[in-house]
Amino acid sequence: MKILGIESSCDETAASIVEDGKRLLSNVVASSMDIHVKYGGVVPEIAARSHIEAIIPVIQQALDDSGCSWDDIDGIAVTQGPGLIGSLLVGIMTARSLAIAHDKTLYAINHVEAHVYANFLTESTVPGLKLPANQPGFPMLALIVSGGHSQLAMFRDHFDYVLLGQTRDDAIGEAFDKVAKMLGLPYPGGPSVAATATKGDPDAFQLPKARMSKYDFSFSGLKTAVLRLAQAQIGENYDFSSTKLPGRLSEAQKANIAASFQHVAIETVVDKAKLAYDEFKPASVVVAGGVAASQELRRQLSAALPLSIAYPDPLLCTDNGAMVAALGCFQALQGQAGTDPYSLEPRPGLSM
Repeated sequence: MKILGIESSCDETAASIVEDGKRLLSNVVASSMDIHVKYGGVVPEIAARSHIEAIIPVIQQALDDSGCSWDDIDGIAVTQGPGLIGSLLVGIMTARSLAIAHDKTLYAINHVEAHVYANFLTESTVPGLKLPANQPGFPMLALIVSGGHSQLAMFRDHFDYVLLGQTRDDAIGEAFDKVAKMLGLPYPGGPSVAATATKGDPDAFQLPKARMSKYDFSFSGLKTAVLRLAQAQIGENYDFSSTKLPGRLSEAQKANIAASFQHVAIETVVDKAKLAYDEFKPASVVVAGGVAASQELRRQLSAALPLSIAYPDPLLCTDNGAMVAALGCFQALQGQAGTDPYSLEPRPGLSM
């Protein structure tokens, strides 16, 4: 069973081919991030135009790298949502056209669920990837943390899960991006804050954790607390513009603020994961999404939980076609019917 996965929910145009839900045969990603860096975030119209330019060459490269022809492909999986409407539309219309032209079953994929399925890839012909030795077992606790999502889900089996909690405002990755902007650090914020934090003291400042219901998250208060802290560090009032902070903060202040913020933000999600682990006693725990690449998250989570966690390769934490193809494989292997290639539409607000 070989599935072509197509991902275009944000600024990465990606395609991969996965066999039997575990073997990665190709992984091609074309990112327009370099264009967005100058704007400090993703510009939806630019992202959509970039997808149009890249998507056919990326898919062809995925086929070439895998050594597969269209006759070898059993189905096409494409991200339906959530994501940017223009970006999703490019991927979906391409997948629909290819499914019709090559008479392939089309599978609609939830982007957030797909992140979880990056953890099921255990074999690869793609050089340089470090993958888990075994697929996670059920019941499985999944911590999904990225620029757009912060969720905690308990999987009883494939496609049988309950959403325990989620962010009520900013996602953790979004909070990293906003704090990075306050400190004058480049986009994307996660890697920038992490790099700056290595030069600072995580105990330099005491920042608050939101008091939420049992498994829900909130990061807007923490983000505001960082703003107030930065203003206080330079002796300014609350009405001092955040855009002027980078020029006034010293490098040592930036490093200490970054380290203190990162520690508390990561500790917030780790605390919830530990709470869920103690209650449900899962057989495995997986971490998914762009923030899963964070070394601080991996350090804190490994220290908090009594079981070994096999983290996905950092290249499979950010958006990619491999996770989409992997989830599509499991839909096919579980006997799920495909979707109508003549009517599939993007769902930018799709939730788990």
